Amino acid sequence: MNNLFMVFGILGLLVISFSIWLRNERKQDLWFILGGALLLGYSVSINDVIFIILQVVFIASAAAELLKLKK
Repeated sequence: MNNLFMVFGILGLLVISFSIWLRNERKQDLWFILGGALLLGYSVSINDVIFIILQVVFIASAAAELLKLKK
């Protein structure tokens, strides 16, 4: 099961890295949320409290930005 979460972590990192290059902010925020969620799954699997908090804040920030853009 740990290997599956490691794949989540790698995919999350790749998704976020890809998202940086997007020009469309809405799409970028959606990809940030997806990548952050994948990294959150990984961070929970390794029980890293700091990383969990970081990912929750990252996801919340991307979601807040997305909501701001929709207004």
